[in-house]
Amino acid sequence: MANIRVSEWRKLPVSLAELCIDTTLRCGQSFRWKKLGNDEWSCALHGQILSLKQDDYYLHYRSMRPSTTCPLILPNSVNSHVAKIENEDEATESLLRRYFNLTPNVATLYEYWSSVDPNFKKRAPSFAGVRILKQDAWETLVAFICSSNNNIVRISQMVNNLCLHYGPLVGRINDVSFHDFPPPEALTGPRVEAHLRELGFGYRAAYIAKTALMVANEKPEGWLQSLRNDGDNPDQKLPRGGRDGYRRAHEELLQLLGVGPKVADCICLMGLGWGEAVPVDTHVWQIAQRDYKFGKGKNKSLTKATYDAVGDHFRELWGKEAGWAHSVLFAADLKTFSERLAPKVKLDVEEVKIKEEDGTVVESKVIVKREYTLHEVKDEFGKDKVLSESPRSQRAKRRRVV
Repeated sequence: MANIRVSEWRKLPVSLAELCIDTTLRCGQSFRWKKLGNDEWSCALHGQILSLKQDDYYLHYRSMRPSTTCPLILPNSVNSHVAKIENEDEATESLLRRYFNLTPNVATLYEYWSSVDPNFKKRAPSFAGVRILKQDAWETLVAFICSSNNNIVRISQMVNNLCLHYGPLVGRINDVSFHDFPPPEALTGPRVEAHLRELGFGYRAAYIAKTALMVANEKPEGWLQSLRNDGDNPDQKLPRGGRDGYRRAHEELLQLLGVGPKVADCICLMGLGWGEAVPVDTHVWQIAQRDYKFGKGKNKSLTKATYDAVGDHFRELWGKEAGWAHSVLFAADLKTFSERLAPKVKLDVEEVKIKEEDGTVVESKVIVKREYTLHEVKDEFGKDKVLSESPRSQRAKRRRVV
């Protein structure tokens, strides 16, 4: 294993309202980030290991890069070595700005979505700072082929296994190996499909192996990148069904094995930069039924017609970055974050004063008020502790039961 050069911790000025990595990295966009303690997230990206942590105002980061040899720094080469280090730091910052898609002002978008959608306004305060990542298109394609009939934990396990067996090793942190994502060519061998089945990929093994062959050998070089949104007129009105480039990318992705409308939209949104892509899976379909009055009458199941109708509705409601707003509501519907929306019980304790008979205050103590989620109340006061309900609450509960 090559030596590792570890940079100093640096920081980007970005508030939690603009980026919350604890939500963004866990809401089903990327599946390779690992939390290794002290709220520090790490991942191998483009030949280096990036480690991140965050406070209210800054994203802190450092990089670890493999180095075959430690260069001998002679007096006349000091300046060039410093310039190289500075260039690496600038490249890492540029990578982070691009990866986290830091150009759009998320707070402004949240404000707009809240003004047009009461449901978004109700749920968004607990999920500030969710951004759509700008990931590698090939990695996004393979990861979301793995997402078919799957959950985030199992997708992450599959993607990790794929990197472990086929991706180049970048380095280790505390005996945890970090591998970059394998290119298509690494997955074109004659035993790849059988090996992936042995690793637990099931029917997805064939999809991945055959898609890798198609991208590596049949599609023109740079094909996936040619489908990317490289920017357009910001004043252009969003047509029904999305922009021409989005619709073209979606249709071309559907030619690949294991790619249906939902997977194609995930790739368009998170790997190709088409903000109007709205992936509709069972979670989003349930949200559409529960909060947006879909599923009435004959359209009770998720068909192609209802899939398109849900996407068009959200594009009309939220605009060109509808996929971003959709991801906030998707995160709010995940069990992983259920505690953020849990009902809270407020325990109020007033100021306690101890007085002498003449009214002189001997001791005064103020106990800070605190809100508890219901499960926190159980943990805080013990399993057998029950909060008493007011007679009014009891009467209301009886009425609901009746």
